[in-house]
Amino acid sequence: MPTVLDVARVAGVAPITVSRVINNTGYISQETREKVETAINELGYVPNTLARGLRSKRTHALALVVADITNPYFTSMARGVEDVAGLNGYTVIYCNTDESESKEDKYANILVQRQVDGVLLVPAGGNAKTVRYLDNNKIDVVVLDRRVPERDTNLVCSDSENGARELTELLINLGHQRIAIITGPDNVSTSTDRVVGYRQALKAAGLPANEQVYYGGFNQQTGYESTKIAMRSSQKPTAIFAANNFILIGVVKALRELKMRVPEDVSVVGFDDFPESMLIEPFFTVAIQPAYEMGKKAAELLIKQINGEIDEGYQKIILPTEIIVRRSTGPVRASPE
Repeated sequence: MPTVLDVARVAGVAPITVSRVINNTGYISQETREKVETAINELGYVPNTLARGLRSKRTHALALVVADITNPYFTSMARGVEDVAGLNGYTVIYCNTDESESKEDKYANILVQRQVDGVLLVPAGGNAKTVRYLDNNKIDVVVLDRRVPERDTNLVCSDSENGARELTELLINLGHQRIAIITGPDNVSTSTDRVVGYRQALKAAGLPANEQVYYGGFNQQTGYESTKIAMRSSQKPTAIFAANNFILIGVVKALRELKMRVPEDVSVVGFDDFPESMLIEPFFTVAIQPAYEMGKKAAELLIKQINGEIDEGYQKIILPTEIIVRRSTGPVRASPE
């Protein structure tokens, strides 16, 4: 197996020069760098990343802990993380909690044992336990998508509150007064922020008494069951706001079983879009979160944190949402029977 000495001999440089090229440290002229890289390719030399990690006390590994990797929103986010990590010489370990705090605890223990350099965390619940645990073990953390209470940390998320307010205003401007919102757990910030934005729009329109809020999970079952309950109420909604794309699927399934047309009988809006590859023709009016950009910015922020390039204090990056109006919304016509 070729060594650094072999590469140095073929390139006609000192071994320390080869090490600087491999580790991207110190000044190396472009001509010398090309000689070393050519020698590495000719010899098939593979740097010993484990030994480098032991010397530098770094593993060049990041972890991305998400709530549901089957959700296209988190898949796009992961791609953003992966692209930035790869450009900076890091590998990414993926952990899927299924919105379970116990699974999150398990993964946190594993990541500490693996001595990853940093963690990008989408918290499964409403407490800061995992962030405290990682901090106590000297592992850098950036929180993604959801805030953690009572804990300062670097954060990258979208403006859920404003996006929800704009979606609700759109429905109100179409004449809807009975608008239900179906959202996730009441201890998760993205869930509660969207309810806050929804209530702001209702209050501004003089409709606070007509709010219909259904908490549950960010899943199809919650969308399905909550829609059935809402449509059995004495104040049947003429519009439904689904707080994520999986809830939206459950809403539409329930409405179809109830023989209700979208948007003729009930207008529907949602948070997060679906990939073009999943759709023949886009249909839903949605607030789009820049998931890929969130992943990129979070990874960039984490790497800066690892390298000690962040000034004192914590950074909070909040990205805007974009409202896309499609065919799932229309003017209110009559109350569903």
